[in-house]
Amino acid sequence: MLKVDEVVTYYGPVQALKGVSLDIHAGEIVCLLGGNASGKSTTMKTILGLVRPRAGSVSLDGERIDRLATAEIVRRGISLVPEARRVFGRMTVWENLAMGAYSRHAAPSELEQDFERVYGLFGRLRERTDQHAGTLSGGEQQMLAIGRALMARPRLLLMDEPSMGLSPALVDQVFDIIQAINRQGTTILVVEQNAAVALSIAHRGYVLQNGSIVAHDSAAALLQTDSIRRAYLGED
Repeated sequence: MLKVDEVVTYYGPVQALKGVSLDIHAGEIVCLLGGNASGKSTTMKTILGLVRPRAGSVSLDGERIDRLATAEIVRRGISLVPEARRVFGRMTVWENLAMGAYSRHAAPSELEQDFERVYGLFGRLRERTDQHAGTLSGGEQQMLAIGRALMARPRLLLMDEPSMGLSPALVDQVFDIIQAINRQGTTILVVEQNAAVALSIAHRGYVLQNGSIVAHDSAAALLQTDSIRRAYLGED
């Protein structure tokens, strides 16, 4: 479905990605692991067209998208759950969700189906549909950010640090929901520092270090790799 091929990305004179290559097949959950400043978020931004690669390419279903505007990339089926949630605090839960469907120009009947899907996944949001998003708890805001992304009806959902700032119990809940979304047919790329929980639900994983992919394997194999266990799971 998605192919990132030898992508090189800069911020001004600073090289952030150094020939990154990865692929995602339809129906998978793929995790992208790495520490701070490893290039994880830059990879997401490059896929979405928020940052332009200086070399290499990004393709969706065999067609290059790295020269397209971000709005067009979203219309083609890629949606983002951003790091730190980024909800519209002064807007209601309902209005935030409606913004997620903005690019689709959907019929009212389709929108109603989408709202019901999101409220079915997140019953708490249904209870707070008229509440301002800025007054929600951190966990509720993460639910809202995921729901907003789903309103675009993505085929590929990008999730940037979905566990950030959440209690362990909420992390487990969010990752259960990620699996449920995947079972409903959405392909998912998860960027995470919490390697244990990400690998526990993923089919495959990539490890980024200083802007380069240093490991790639099935999630089960990565969990058994000594260097991964030392670096990301805190084990000797």
